Amino acid sequence: MTFNISRKLIAVLSILLTMTACASRSPSQTDYTAFRNSKPRSILVLPPVNDSKDVGATYGMLSQMTMPLAEGGYYVVPVAEMEETFRHNGLTTANDIQDVSAAKLRSIFGADAALYTKITAYGSSYQVVASTTQVTAAAKLVDLRSGETLWSGSATANGNEVGTNVSVGSGLIGALAQAAVTHVVNVTSDKSWAVAGLTSQRLLATGGSNGLLYGPRSPKYGTD
Repeated sequence: MTFNISRKLIAVLSILLTMTACASRSPSQTDYTAFRNSKPRSILVLPPVNDSKDVGATYGMLSQMTMPLAEGGYYVVPVAEMEETFRHNGLTTANDIQDVSAAKLRSIFGADAALYTKITAYGSSYQVVASTTQVTAAAKLVDLRSGETLWSGSATANGNEVGTNVSVGSGLIGALAQAAVTHVVNVTSDKSWAVAGLTSQRLLATGGSNGLLYGPRSPKYGTD
């Protein structure tokens, strides 16, 4: 009997020690080994695949994705050049463009890496007493020379972070009117574009935890 109790006690202690060890571990960090070995200097930003209901999502994001990459120290293939090249070859949708092989993209544009992005939420929605604008996207950076994924991440932002609301009164009636007015303002002023800008900045930030590494044109190159 004593032997059985001892075995049970040891088993319980083992479980507790395992749980304590798991709780004390730091959050998982991105493995940058492939990224550091690749040392990409130039990036081709491909049109984002749009899984949202807003038809303007792809260009709302694409138009604001090159800036954070350039500021992070990378040469970015101009969007106009990229679009014209694909259009000349009969490719006009993000899905078709992202299906082009890494080797083919490398031979056409000469870039070291390509950024593949998918938008899962984009636009304003009206929910009785609230109107929200949200943009969520995920991306991965792929080495066009080897086809290896160097980095992946995701980001989201909402309208409360980039704008101010128009006050129309208090109470339930005021809240309902507020939501309706805010929704109209969000849609007519294309607030999604501003939110997409913040999402792009967060998604493609360099130097932060789990973010992209600094590019060779950055004075901080090699410090992360």
